Amino acid sequence: MTNNDIVQKLWNLCDVLRDDGINYSDYVTELVLLLFIKMVHENTEAGTLKNHPLPQGCRWTDLNEKSGINLLNDYKRILLSLSTGKDNDGNPVHEDPLISAIYADAQTRLREPRHLEQMIKTLDQIDWFSAQKDGLGDLYEGLLEKNANETKSGAGQYFTPRALIDSMVRCIRPQIGETIQDPSAGTAGFLVAADQYMRAQTDDYLDLSAKDARFQKNKAFIGVELVPSTRRLALMNCLLHGMEGDKEGVVHLGNALGMVGQSLDKADIILANPPFGTAKGGEASITRDDLTYKTSNKQLAFLQHIYRNLKPGGRAAVVLPDNVLFEAGVGTEVRRDLMNKCNLHTILRLPTGIFYAQGVKTNVLFFTKGSAKDKLQEENCTENVWVYDLRTNMPSFGKRTPFGEQHLKPFEAVYAPGVEDAAVGACLQANPHPSFHPENRTEGEYSFNAEEIDLSADAKKAEENQDADEQLIKSRWRCFTREWIADHKSDSLDIAWLKDSDSVDAANLPEPSVLAGEAMGELVQALGELDGLMRELGAGEEADGARFLLSEVMGEVSQ
Repeated sequence: MTNNDIVQKLWNLCDVLRDDGINYSDYVTELVLLLFIKMVHENTEAGTLKNHPLPQGCRWTDLNEKSGINLLNDYKRILLSLSTGKDNDGNPVHEDPLISAIYADAQTRLREPRHLEQMIKTLDQIDWFSAQKDGLGDLYEGLLEKNANETKSGAGQYFTPRALIDSMVRCIRPQIGETIQDPSAGTAGFLVAADQYMRAQTDDYLDLSAKDARFQKNKAFIGVELVPSTRRLALMNCLLHGMEGDKEGVVHLGNALGMVGQSLDKADIILANPPFGTAKGGEASITRDDLTYKTSNKQLAFLQHIYRNLKPGGRAAVVLPDNVLFEAGVGTEVRRDLMNKCNLHTILRLPTGIFYAQGVKTNVLFFTKGSAKDKLQEENCTENVWVYDLRTNMPSFGKRTPFGEQHLKPFEAVYAPGVEDAAVGACLQANPHPSFHPENRTEGEYSFNAEEIDLSADAKKAEENQDADEQLIKSRWRCFTREWIADHKSDSLDIAWLKDSDSVDAANLPEPSVLAGEAMGELVQALGELDGLMRELGAGEEADGARFLLSEVMGEVSQ
């Protein structure tokens, strides 16, 4: 049984939870409260965890032999004890702040003991020995990814595909002794991937001294997450991967755009995928007073935090939507400040469809604090920006066309030419802070049939292609000077030279009123179908309520 098979089996338990009135949005939280107890048991049995982190009376063996109302009541007791550290009589059960954080305010919404019994029975029937081979932490991450993809919740917008995370980590190459930060940690995917990368280079940290191993376990990683339920998932994820952090865990609860973020120590590496959109409450919800450029755009605020919070010579890789690259006003000022204080050496234009929010076009920005020659330099640090186009004439990725590691390999090859993954481990001691050498880069990369792109006259007139070699303008890998970006793009980083074969010419689009009318017509049809479905399901009263709310919002139609 593969991890994917197990993830699907776990996901099928949703049917059990739905029978108990639990919806998709609460499903993963409900499942992982129980699943974590099981995984801790399996990790302890396998010797992965040296000591059982859960107290006596709150372990898997205290659940799987019970049934009926006694089982449900005991499970509620266990959740309360893990949350508060005390039993029903107020006696201390544990003093582990990490366990208290993981189970903070934890309570089950299960009402039927038989449903809890069925979940426990299913978890006991899983081939955990097979799961151990890939790691229970990876299994847990698979479940989180399944939730992001299947529930179509807001989390799906921000769940970064593991293939992209791993590629970013390989490019950044975190090293033993470096501090790694994620100010928008989510479920801690970046932090876990960086930890696994270094474990692979050091025989699971067994090659390290006891002091260095403790540093990696407790001090190397720090994240911040605003949403308590997401932080719970992150803490579980870290603990299952052997990452403990400080007394608050690897991921702290709070707002990186508030005092929590302002108090963070400077980091050697920052990996992040900040949340999309505008901060609720506008600038007022961004309470930091140390950000130079005031804005309600969360990505611009996060970007300021990231490049300000790097140590001299520190490096970052951050996922940002297109608007950050070309937004005027404050956006221009932030980009200019970034290119002054950091060496913005690489932009990866990502394909569409790898995040749930369809239509959102994203990029990865790679930069280093200071210049290539002087890490303490604070002005004019960017000399050249290399751009890799992985978007033009690429499929729109999704369930039918999954985005994977193979799509990122051509980029990684040109990002740091001459450096293979196998060689990284050998250079750890000799070069503790390995950096790529941009002087070794060469323009020209033609993967994914780039040479077959039919360049129109319009594309040839683009500023990016003026005076460029005829062959080079079909390359996915180009270099642009800081002077060219300032003079020709007015410090916009929306740099594109390949023309998509199925791109739509904006000049030929219908009038906005026509497009809006078409969209509204489709929406009305969809609402009609949903209304019919609800009535077939016996939810006529709910459908009537929805119709009433819609009529209030829309008002009466004037004749």
